[in-house]
Formats: sequence, C-alpha cells, structure tokens
Amino acid sequence: MGKDTKLDIAEDAMSFVPPSIDRARLLTGDSYAYYTPCPAGITPFDKSSSTPQSTKATPCVLGVDEAGRGPVLGPMVYGAFYLPLELHHSLLATEHSFDDSKVLTPAVRANLMRLINTPGENLYELCGYAIKVLSARDIGSGMMKPGAAVYNLNAQAMDATIEIIRGVLQDHAVNVQEIYIDTIGNPATYQAKLERIFPSIKITVAKKADSLYPCVSAASVAAKVTRDVALEVLYEHVLRAQQLDENATPLEGWGSGYPSDSKCVGWLRRNMDPVFGWGSECRFSWGTAKEMLEQKGGVRVDWPADEDEGSGMLSDFLLTSGPGKTTSKDGLKEWFGQRQAEIF
Repeated sequence: MGKDTKLDIAEDAMSFVPPSIDRARLLTGDSYAYYTPCPAGITPFDKSSSTPQSTKATPCVLGVDEAGRGPVLGPMVYGAFYLPLELHHSLLATEHSFDDSKVLTPAVRANLMRLINTPGENLYELCGYAIKVLSARDIGSGMMKPGAAVYNLNAQAMDATIEIIRGVLQDHAVNVQEIYIDTIGNPATYQAKLERIFPSIKITVAKKADSLYPCVSAASVAAKVTRDVALEVLYEHVLRAQQLDENATPLEGWGSGYPSDSKCVGWLRRNMDPVFGWGSECRFSWGTAKEMLEQKGGVRVDWPADEDEGSGMLSDFLLTSGPGKTTSKDGLKEWFGQRQAEIF
C-alpha cells in the first residue's frame, strides 16, 4: 500500500461519523444508548426456546472501557465490545493491533472504528459493540442533587456499565462467558459488585485493562471515537448559533474540553452567559464551571417564596359586601363571568 493510499484512508476515517452518534439527542442534552446488531459471525441464544442454554450460541468475550471521565465539556462515553472468545487475541491484537486508545493516533482510532462499522470487513462480521453516552447535562444534574440524593460520577459510571452489559446479554442474547473491565476505584470492590449481578460470567476488573486485554482496547477505541465526534457535533452547533448572533465575540476553539487545557478554560471564560452560564455541553458540577459562575461575573438570581402560599381562599381576593362593594357571591360571578341572559 502506497503512502498516498494510506493518507487517503486516514482522511476518510477522520471524516467518518459512527452510527453511535445521535445528533438530535446530543444537541438536546439527552443521554442515550446505542447497540450494533448481533454480527453475522456470532450465533446468539434462541430466545424463543424454552431452554436457551442448550442452543449452540457462540461463546463470547466482552470488554468495557470509557472515554471522557474528566472533561468539563462534552459527554462521558462507555463502550462495550464483544466477539467470539476464540478470536479474542488473534483478531484484535495480532491482526488489527488494537491497543489502549490513548496510545493510538486519532487517525488510527478513527480507521479502526470505520472498519468495525463497514460491512464485509471481518471486524464488522465478527464483532459487535454497545455505547452509552452520558450527557454533560445529566452528569451535572445528578452530581448536584441535594444531600443524600446526590448521584455521583462513580455511581453513574457503574450504572452505565451494567446497562450496556445487560443490553448485550438480554436484548441481543449474546453468550458472553468472560468480561474484562477497566476499573473505577478499587478493582476488587468493583469486581465483587459485578459478580453479584452477573454470577454466571467470569469477570475480571483490573487497572490498565485497556492495555492488557484486546477486547477492552477495542471498547476504548469505540468509546473514544464516539466522544471525539460527539464533541465536534456539539462545537459545530455552538459555532452555528454564535454565527447567527451579530453581537457575539468571534468563537475560538475549546480544545480538548479538559479543565487542564488553557484553551478550554479560555473558551469557558469568553462564552459564559452571566445568568445561564453555558449550554448542555458543559458539566456545571465541575469546579471549573462552578468557580467561574460564582467569581467571574455570574449573576445571582433570587426567587422569593410567596408568603402564605396556598393558604388563602379564592374569595379572599374578592371585595366583601358593604357600601360600594360587591358580595363574595357577586365577586365570584364577576371573576368567572355571568350567564349571557343575566347580562342583558
């Protein structure tokens, strides 16, 4: 393959928008899940059978990883990737050189994601994946709930992991026998909880699992590419909206979306509305956003409660009887109107 051909493939891959991107939901700030159909090379359980365990369902391995846990902008994305157990290393590691998405270039990640979604390619015919997109809006609203109702990021991540595994197992009837997961917090605690939920499956939770197990590497690629494209979709939407505002300051890029990125922090400062802050692309629960709203010009809005709210009767607001006043009965009549016959 010539150098020019490789460049053409890289450019095509970088422009590829995976089916895990739902523009409408991204732009409205909704979280959502996406599942590929069960690939042709995997035989699922026969859900119509009264004894599905006796069918010749293909034994599979599944890996889970996330992208975008730390950014203040954009969603956090969880990916689950599965394929026949016997092909775990030969197909992913040997043939296609999957690795932790962070050590692969954007072009390589994008090309692998394109192959996973291209009919006729062996990755498409033999592998499936699931994606859970947790929007910045939903992450923030969960973390900012009061008191004991707070829904912290670890809990949201755990629920996303459980949701997409269940979707693959139950909705797509895939015979998953082994699961490998990159850890959140203590691996032993995380693994014990998942083993209680999925007792018949061998589960391994480990640090750096995305560099140890090829199926986790593939999951990290699916999650990372989905997040990167999602961030581009959100940025393009913000850019178009600002172009319609003649008084807006020319928009500059927001970088990676991480609080440690000066380009991201600069964008947040320049584009903060004094009352509403930012749109659904921002995680308001992040310290970076909170501090800017509180210290960099945010306007505090007080909503005073009505006194004795709900304690009064409708008649209390009407005139009482007396000289020049109506009775409560007449007042109610005037409030609600009169029969047409009484008017004339």
